Amino acid sequence: MTNRPKQKRPLRQRPQIPPGPPKKPLPKYGHGPFSWLVIGLVALSVLLIIGRIQGTKRLNYFPDFENFIENGYVGSIELGQNRIIGEFKEEYLEKVGRTNKTFEIDYDRELLPDDFFPQLRKKGVKWRYAKQDIWLPLLMNLLPILLIVAIIYFVFIRNIRTGGGMLMSFGRSKHKVQGKGQKVTFEDVAGIEEAKEEVAETIEFLKNPKKFKKIGGRLPRGVLLIGPPGCGKTLLARAIAGESDVPFFTISGSDFVEMFVGVGASRVRDLFKQAKENAPCIIFLDEVDAIGRKRGPGFVSGGHDEREQTLNAILVEMDGFDTDDQVIVMAATNRADILDHALTRPGRFDRQVIVPLPDLKGRLDILKIHAKKIKIGPDVEFERVARGTPMFSGAELEALINEAAISASMVNKDYVEMVDLEEARDKVKWGRAKKSRVIDEQDKNLTAYHEAGHAFVQSMLEEADPLHKVSIIPRGPLGGATFALPEKDRMCYTRRYCMAQLQICFAGRIAEELFCDDITSGAQSDITQATNMAKEMILTWGMGREIGPINYGPNPVRETYYPSMTPDYSQKTAELIDKEVKTLIDEAYSKAFELIETNKDKTEAIAKALLKYETLDADDVKTILDGGKLDKPTVSDLLAIEQQRTESAGQADRPARQSAPSGEAEEV
Repeated sequence: MTNRPKQKRPLRQRPQIPPGPPKKPLPKYGHGPFSWLVIGLVALSVLLIIGRIQGTKRLNYFPDFENFIENGYVGSIELGQNRIIGEFKEEYLEKVGRTNKTFEIDYDRELLPDDFFPQLRKKGVKWRYAKQDIWLPLLMNLLPILLIVAIIYFVFIRNIRTGGGMLMSFGRSKHKVQGKGQKVTFEDVAGIEEAKEEVAETIEFLKNPKKFKKIGGRLPRGVLLIGPPGCGKTLLARAIAGESDVPFFTISGSDFVEMFVGVGASRVRDLFKQAKENAPCIIFLDEVDAIGRKRGPGFVSGGHDEREQTLNAILVEMDGFDTDDQVIVMAATNRADILDHALTRPGRFDRQVIVPLPDLKGRLDILKIHAKKIKIGPDVEFERVARGTPMFSGAELEALINEAAISASMVNKDYVEMVDLEEARDKVKWGRAKKSRVIDEQDKNLTAYHEAGHAFVQSMLEEADPLHKVSIIPRGPLGGATFALPEKDRMCYTRRYCMAQLQICFAGRIAEELFCDDITSGAQSDITQATNMAKEMILTWGMGREIGPINYGPNPVRETYYPSMTPDYSQKTAELIDKEVKTLIDEAYSKAFELIETNKDKTEAIAKALLKYETLDADDVKTILDGGKLDKPTVSDLLAIEQQRTESAGQADRPARQSAPSGEAEEV
């Protein structure tokens, strides 16, 4: 083995990070004369107490004191008003090894024996009366009061002056200030181009207000971002912070309301006060529906009007802006239907920017943005992944890329392949595949015929979305699944498309009935989906033949205030609706039954292929329907190949280990 000289790698220069905004110096608080006086008194008192405790021995009984005098241990004493303080002789201290040179004992002059002073002279004890000291007792009595005053001053009074403190900070805003130096920009946001354009106009207004004011335009008061969860509302706000050169105050709606009444309104006033002082700037209220719900009857608000006080404070502050106050309020919510109308009227939130679920092009752009962080294989087709992820939000697409990277890392791949993205998509939407689950043979046959019915009907109907793949591997709560690959994003649903979806839903139950002579509970989700779609067709979309184009669906405004009330139609109309729903379902069921019964051989061929391969893609199903045979390894073949590969690797490794000299380590 040759030793190659190590080549020196060129030193990589660290990227120069642009300097962020200068940090504000921390405020310095000086100590006044009163502060130093309190500190000195407390320190002196503590030192006196500690010195007396450490250097003085306390005698509890007067006879002990008389015994010390009788034995000649006492050198001198000082008689106070009610206390005797004395000193031991050095001989006594050396004899007993004591360290306390002084002692003290309480006494009463009236109870002193008559021979007390003659006894002192006899034993050679020096005595004298103590001078009357009024400062130390006074200091000891005032010490608790001084400590209480010091605590009140340092905890409350000084914090009131500085605006801090725990108790005094409840009414202060908990916002965070963001500005320059943010990593997120508009280049990191995709799929919401229209929202980006509207927000970009607002940023331009802040940067160059004269450009708009010269023709009479005024600064918009507020911008409301509306969209489902995970569509990028908060990400868009972070991009605004990265693009704008103005202070960016961000706070969540739940940060306003505390356990104390009036705190939310106080924080609103403090937030807007600081924003006006730093104008031009942007205020971003995340999850504004936490405080912006509609004001209604007491049983709706729960008798807790703290949220209403906070909302009223926001309404007053937004309506009190002058035209020259360059403060824009931005808010984000996914429940715009429950916001108070006073909050969403023009003059407060002038613009309502819709942040929808991304379309096909938007999903493709989002996947490419998140894919920059990982290594992608040459076989990856992001357009195919984007087509297979309809109704996915940006957050779900980011989770898809991350799950694919994790799956590829677990099997020691060098990059993410298309199969990893396919598995990650199914995992994000329906859960992890339960490949190790032991399934009864009868249940497996039922699942195979059930999914074969779905796959066959979906392949035969032109109005339905194209088939993507079908699998009988359990995944999440599902025993099997049939996946579609829409060619486009549907903005509206036609009646033919809805009828095709109803037929696909019932195809699994029909296949069980025709091939297994029984029906199972596995069609529960299919029946629920078909029933809900049929009700939407009749109640909301006006596709009923007898009822016609009349909306009998739930009223969201009425449901907000009176959720337990009866429907808006009569009992006779309810019976007519039930009849229409039953007619739609019977029509779809009969058409699907006729289609499968006429082509039982093709449906059975798909089921047998599923039992053999467990997963079939659209090309495999097309080959079966055209009468061809599949030429790919089965699950048993793949397991046998993997086992043979493991055994051959072990046999190749065994002779190498045997041929290695004893006492020498193998070189790997």
